[in-house]
Amino acid sequence: MAASSSLPHHVPTALTLLFILVSATTTNGSIGVNYGTVADDLPPPGEVARFLLQSTVINRVRIFDPNPELIQAFAHTGIQLTVTVPNDQIPRLANLSFAQQWIKSYIQPYFPATNLVRILVGNEVLSTGNRLLIGTLVPAMQTLHAALAGASLDRRIQISTPHSLGILSASTPPSAGKFHGGYDVHILKPLLGFLRSTNSPFMINPYPFFGCSEETLDYALFRPNLGFLDPNTRIRYTNMLDAQLDAVFSAMKSLGFGDLEIVIAETGWPSKGEPSQIGAGQENAAQYNRNLMRHVNSGDGTPLMPNRTFETYIFSLFNEDLKPGPTCERNFGLFGPDLTPAYDVGILRPTVSTAVAAQPDGGGERKGAGKWCVAKEGADVDSLQRNIDYVCGALVGLGPGCGPIQEGGECFFPDTVRAHAAYAMNAFYQAMGRNDYDCDFRRTGAITAVDPSLLLLKLRFDSFCVYAFIFTCDDDGGRWCNFAGYGNCKYGH
Repeated sequence: MAASSSLPHHVPTALTLLFILVSATTTNGSIGVNYGTVADDLPPPGEVARFLLQSTVINRVRIFDPNPELIQAFAHTGIQLTVTVPNDQIPRLANLSFAQQWIKSYIQPYFPATNLVRILVGNEVLSTGNRLLIGTLVPAMQTLHAALAGASLDRRIQISTPHSLGILSASTPPSAGKFHGGYDVHILKPLLGFLRSTNSPFMINPYPFFGCSEETLDYALFRPNLGFLDPNTRIRYTNMLDAQLDAVFSAMKSLGFGDLEIVIAETGWPSKGEPSQIGAGQENAAQYNRNLMRHVNSGDGTPLMPNRTFETYIFSLFNEDLKPGPTCERNFGLFGPDLTPAYDVGILRPTVSTAVAAQPDGGGERKGAGKWCVAKEGADVDSLQRNIDYVCGALVGLGPGCGPIQEGGECFFPDTVRAHAAYAMNAFYQAMGRNDYDCDFRRTGAITAVDPSLLLLKLRFDSFCVYAFIFTCDDDGGRWCNFAGYGNCKYGH
């Protein structure tokens, strides 16, 4: 959208100090959803994509196969899409020509209109016990990455694979978490090395529902409980999810990979189950998912991974009436086929008209009042451009959208990626109701309580003026043009 630019080398230190001032960092997680389609009563994919964009705070979706109709449905929405390669395709993907053709068929025709951010090679492969799939998993990931690199997409799209907790031979206490022998050195260590080299996350599917008993139900649901004391660390765990994540972390750390990001690829709670299944039910499902969202976005992290948030994908978007197995397998959905919520977990957002009204217009004290979203200092240009692409899709039909940073718009100048990203990120944050997670932007955004309109810095060099984080408002005070960059004086107010 814009060409990058840099400040003149003679701008003094005061400008640097200003950037530091507005770059207070707050790292936030993000909530996604697994979009399964093993059902005969689901709405059309296009309708689903529009619903998620316009009516929910969900900005990340995972699908379980490279279905072109599903991929196309998310075009121009900005929603981050993760595509899963079915397990039976893994051996073939170890062949470079097949991997290249796969990329040409399922990725290149839709990118970048569809915001494809990650490809998952299989699902819970190690738990299948299939030697062919297990033996070709890492080679398939490496070859698929080579195919992405050949298409110049390796820096835009990550490759990973999700695992069940069955990869652990020990998970209690969390500090003693270990991977199964044989898999640890021969499969998981090379896999973790690949993830580190490609800056991709380790993905895990923790389900406290399947690990709880009547005695530990409160522990699984994040409700008040006595907790569990790890005798090695003397840390008391107050919820099962933290214990499961820390067990995985301990296993990774034992192999030398404690620095890798962990993403929760699946977790959820069924609203219905067999009479013998402890905890299945609508009220518990609502409580688990509501508490889950609060916890992973809180920034508290876990006892062994403090001060973190976790990108998390709830399972699942819909009940899937054709799935085999016990009743619970068909009842993990957040929404019915008519897109009405199965229960309220706080992921519905205001309608377009309400969201516009939620912008800062002096209408009284609201959540997040007096906060703004800015780009972190040092955020790279490619990441900021992706933020622009996402926001300009998400704000379609919402107020002025990205019109002000289009050519001819009042915030077009300075014509730089950083300037346009600053407008877009804050416009999205304000329009969505100032939720902390709406300023995450894959950890390139930061929330500041310092009113950027007060941070006007004007430095004259002959006839040249430099502005940093200049904000201008429209008539009702509800839209902000915020940018970092420089230009001549006519761009400032």
